[in-house]
Amino acid sequence: MSAFVAVADLRGFAPAARRLGLSPSSVTRLVAALEAHLALRLLHRTTRSVSLTDAGSRYLERAHRVLSDLAEAEAAARADAAVPAGRFVVSAPVTFGRREVAPLFSDFLRRHPRVVGELQLTDRNVHLVEDAIDAAVRIGHLDDSSTRLRVVGATRRVLVASPAYLAERPAPRRPADLARHATIQFTSLTPSPEWRFERDGRVVRVPLRPVFVTNGADAAITHARSGGGIAMVLSYQAADAIAAGALHVVLRRWEPPAIPIQIVYPATRLPSATLRAFIDLVVATCHWRFVDLDRAHPRREAE
Repeated sequence: MSAFVAVADLRGFAPAARRLGLSPSSVTRLVAALEAHLALRLLHRTTRSVSLTDAGSRYLERAHRVLSDLAEAEAAARADAAVPAGRFVVSAPVTFGRREVAPLFSDFLRRHPRVVGELQLTDRNVHLVEDAIDAAVRIGHLDDSSTRLRVVGATRRVLVASPAYLAERPAPRRPADLARHATIQFTSLTPSPEWRFERDGRVVRVPLRPVFVTNGADAAITHARSGGGIAMVLSYQAADAIAAGALHVVLRRWEPPAIPIQIVYPATRLPSATLRAFIDLVVATCHWRFVDLDRAHPRREAE
């Protein structure tokens, strides 16, 4: 059943074999044995693809449930005696992962020498089950019933500019003023050339004509620090530059509400001892609330 579920989830015998630590031929034999036992064909096989039959689709849903229940029963039986051990894979956004999660993960592995850790830095939302991820750090509101989550912090969308840039022209006092400024578009945060603002329940959208467009937070912040214009980034991405006074926050009162930083993990699994230890370490040692760190521009913004 585990072999069949792996083949169905990963759409192939070779990736299923890698997940299970078996040879492709062994996985093929296991699935064939299951089909023989059930007297049903569960998979359509061609030289290029694997797909589910109608019976296979129905069986897969139940197989997921059975294997999840089994894993939960085994985890519950071992929970009291379990210590963090084995392979543990965490995914995180690139900038946040490099800045915050990597040092935390190093500390975690020093505390738990029986754990073999893997940290994957990517800005795409990985599929926890298909990509064999034990936990992921995600930023933003989530609506995914297949995951459980623990909120561990918060961050904001901020507009930042260098003191030199703001010395050359009046700081924007309202979103409409941005039409007279050079803007920097960070596409991973705002894919369309538009910035959204919110105040007293009123939402304002401002179209952009950016002078610089990039999908990298570091590149947007570097250009802003050099006096290239105003950038919208997440506050944790600019926290060091803001604390050093190299960037100032503008239009603070027009920011949308803060967004959560969360650790998510598959809803089909009980948290392992390793996952529980990882979350406990985050809660105990990390200060991932990047909300009240701005060093406002000296010229007071309009109320």
